[in-house]
Amino acid sequence: MLFVVSAPSGSGKTTIVNEILKNNEDIIFSVSAATRKIRSGEIHGKDYFFMTVGEFKKKIENNEFIEYEKIFDGNYYGTLKKFVDDCVNQGKDVLLDLDVLGALSVKKYYGNQAVLIFIKPPARDVVKQRLLKRKTESPEQIEKRLSRFDIEMAKIKEFNYIILNDNLQDAIDELQKIINKYKNKN
Repeated sequence: MLFVVSAPSGSGKTTIVNEILKNNEDIIFSVSAATRKIRSGEIHGKDYFFMTVGEFKKKIENNEFIEYEKIFDGNYYGTLKKFVDDCVNQGKDVLLDLDVLGALSVKKYYGNQAVLIFIKPPARDVVKQRLLKRKTESPEQIEKRLSRFDIEMAKIKEFNYIILNDNLQDAIDELQKIINKYKNKN
């Protein structure tokens, strides 16, 4: 199975995904490719496959992505097809941490093999506070992220599951229950 976790920026998605991965060593994390600068503490090949715009565009030309997008900040992000296909062909479960439009692209590509899970923040104001607290982006970049909020929230009905993240541990537990449900089917 492909477990695709998605949410607007600042919803707590990556924190939830990291906790799930700690407790599920049998699930493979799909590392996305990105052209943005590496942030402090990030590791190439673990957090993202960091590459130049030229390298990324070459992979687009070669049809090497399941999904990709040029984001508001001018950077590209994408999911490498070979990595995910290799895991699926080996019968492994894969967890993807993607933006909302990327998640919908994965669903188109893999159909029912992909379970889409939307992490819903309690409110737009909460998201803004979380983004400010991260201190990784300028106020302008935060506003650009927030400008996508309504667009992303409008896609919520296209997901298989919705998890409200107003309590981090409850959200982690709920995602784990969804994963267990599918793991127990196999």
